[in-house]
Amino acid sequence: MHICSTIRHTLTTRYEAWTLPGQALLVCALLAPLSSHAQAPAQAQPQIASTAPAQTALTLEQVMADPDWIGNPVERAWWSVSGEVIYYQQQRNDSNLRDVYAISPSGDSAAERLALAARANINDDSAVYAASGEQALYLRQGDVWLRDLRNEQTRALTISSDIERGLAFSSDARQAMYRRGNNWYSVSLDGGAEQLAADLRMQDDPAAEPDQDFMQQRQLRLFTTLNQLKQQREAQQQQEQQLHQASSEVAVQPWYLGQQYQLINSSLAPDGRHLLVITTKAQAEAGRRGKMPVYVTESGYVDIEDVHTRVGANAPAEQQLWLLDLEQHEQYQLDFSVLPGVTEDPLADLRQQQDLPALEGSREVMIRGIQWHDSGSEVAIQIQAIDNKDRWLTTLDLTERKLQPRHRLTDPAWINWSFNEFGWLPGREQPQLWFLSEQDGYAHLYTLALDQDRAKQRSHGNWELSAPQFSRDGAYCYFIANRERAAEYELYRLQLSDDSIVVMTDLDGVNGFQLDADQQNILVSYSSTYLPQQIAVIDAATRAAQLLSDTRTERYRNIAWQQPEFVAVPSRHGASQPIWSKLYLPDATAYPGARPIVLFVHGAGYTQNTHLRYPYYFREQMFHNLLSARGYIVLDMDYRASAGYGRDWRTAIYRQMGHPELEDLLDGIDWLAEHHAGDKNRVGIYGGSYGGFMSLMAMFRAPESFTAGAALRPVTDWTSYNHSYTANILNTPKLDPEAYRISSPIDHADGLQGHLLIAHGMLDDNVFYQDSVRLAQRLIELHKDNWELASYPLEAHGFEHADSWYDEYRRILALFERTLNSAD
Repeated sequence: MHICSTIRHTLTTRYEAWTLPGQALLVCALLAPLSSHAQAPAQAQPQIASTAPAQTALTLEQVMADPDWIGNPVERAWWSVSGEVIYYQQQRNDSNLRDVYAISPSGDSAAERLALAARANINDDSAVYAASGEQALYLRQGDVWLRDLRNEQTRALTISSDIERGLAFSSDARQAMYRRGNNWYSVSLDGGAEQLAADLRMQDDPAAEPDQDFMQQRQLRLFTTLNQLKQQREAQQQQEQQLHQASSEVAVQPWYLGQQYQLINSSLAPDGRHLLVITTKAQAEAGRRGKMPVYVTESGYVDIEDVHTRVGANAPAEQQLWLLDLEQHEQYQLDFSVLPGVTEDPLADLRQQQDLPALEGSREVMIRGIQWHDSGSEVAIQIQAIDNKDRWLTTLDLTERKLQPRHRLTDPAWINWSFNEFGWLPGREQPQLWFLSEQDGYAHLYTLALDQDRAKQRSHGNWELSAPQFSRDGAYCYFIANRERAAEYELYRLQLSDDSIVVMTDLDGVNGFQLDADQQNILVSYSSTYLPQQIAVIDAATRAAQLLSDTRTERYRNIAWQQPEFVAVPSRHGASQPIWSKLYLPDATAYPGARPIVLFVHGAGYTQNTHLRYPYYFREQMFHNLLSARGYIVLDMDYRASAGYGRDWRTAIYRQMGHPELEDLLDGIDWLAEHHAGDKNRVGIYGGSYGGFMSLMAMFRAPESFTAGAALRPVTDWTSYNHSYTANILNTPKLDPEAYRISSPIDHADGLQGHLLIAHGMLDDNVFYQDSVRLAQRLIELHKDNWELASYPLEAHGFEHADSWYDEYRRILALFERTLNSAD
């Protein structure tokens, strides 16, 4: 920690409006002890990353090679149930197979790769602990196992060919509860046979009498014998039911939920008394699925695969929520009309504009999650409007069988895909809820006692809290946040007695964490700009860190990579804050005067790329090293719509995708020209997926500002994309056609003036290859010049093969060299 701080102090230079402590990231990581399979020797001297261009000559073929040459990261890690060992998974070189390694938390010995026989006998990462912390349940090869931490004894509770799920302790901690298929089971921890708790059948009750039509009524009236037989059958069924209720030794009475319903999920109360069941109509309209041809196949024939339906064609089906009383064998459908605002239509104005029928009754909803209190006496349910404008947190009166609204989050744009966690605070005499919400504009922690009307906000500020985990006694909440700087993610601890917060790590790029069995140590996964994900252990009391892995190869480790500068680009278009970006500058001595500009646009829309973690776009990051070494200025911007900057930044694109983002990109060009000798007459842009979409919008809507662009796997027409993503931002094409018109590049294609490369995998089942084919036809009909379409027959949305990566980026580099960096 002290060494890192010292190095960091010497490197905090050349930042625009923001001094980062992140310059020592790579150095800190290099001080970690090496695992036994790491390919660099322990005594290797670390290379400090610099803001200057990379000193080692890079080739495009190396940059786009299979990432084995970098060193495969730690993909996931977890504690042994006892907390004495840490397991982690890593991909093999030249293979899709994964190995599991074991390492001591102390780091005093090298990691050991486990043989398959040993792997079969360890716990996975599903362990759940009793409230006392003295026992743990976990899965081993799909079966339920119990570990008693008091005597270190382990034994199997189930042995079956099926996979058990939903592990939990009963309220009295004497039973394990789990789901197998549709049904719920329990088994005593002291031994004994497995017990069926709930038998769910999505079919009509075979004993139920159908409604009598006219003919049946007439038959029973005319024929006495038929009537007698019917009465005898009913008496026999009644006797069998009474016998079943009087005996506890017979099989559990099945629940016939009806063939008109499809089971979505179910959740068993810890006391075994109640079961909540989520269903949807079995015949819900799914919409017409797309068809994707596969041209290069083993058989030599063209195959056709089904792919997703399009926005507006398959809105999520309305769900029902049922309460099953397992003791009384009584079933109740819960009423959603009590949810505040559920009868109000936030899209009423758009319906009226399109002459569509007004909403009648309540909006359709779906269930986001169910969390039982350990006692089984309370349950929290999160419900979401299918239009995604509202999210409700409710409890349930189990006696009156009525939902009790506790909190409503409403958003005129859309409720975030993230920050929807909720549950019950441990260690409380009276049940108390916790949940995350963006209600103040940023994701923060809230708590709510059931005797209170208003939730208490426990964290505050222009930063985002994620991945909350509570200590077993409920005294602390651990979480990941970018509290100090938008780009820096650390592990924090909030003390619930006074809401004080302390930082637990000094790693700058924390990705995840897990408390051990006694909650004295914390397993942390972390990364940095040029360090793929690794693991460390943090002492919860002292906050001291023990770095456990460094899986990079010596070849990759010894390259003096260019550290991007983190800069705040001011907005000239009314954005609520500056546009945080990563900047790669060429050597001013080697490349004096005005220099060409390349803007990289990250994908997904809602993601963050200006951060200190190892980027998802690690190949692109190396490509930016190559570009800066050739004299380009590269700017990688977290434009409006990106994650990490709060609700307003996320929703700025509502009903106008491609417009605020383009304003931010244009601000980036102006800022580079003003501060870094960027040549506004030589500007290129590229990106994939959402980044490909934005490259098209830039080339079509601001042709005077962009000389060349590469649109990789781009969305060209939002009416062709899926419902779950698109309808949140643009509503549906039927409801909001103007939003789709202004947001779809294909409607602006007549603006193309520069040089355009379109590249697309033909097996893309996310953004269909058809998107690029349709755009190609549009450009043909518009008689546009200087464009090309590169097709990749064996690639899906994310490329997997090094040859394809190389070919794609060879074309991008050639495009930029030809149009932006030529002597002419």
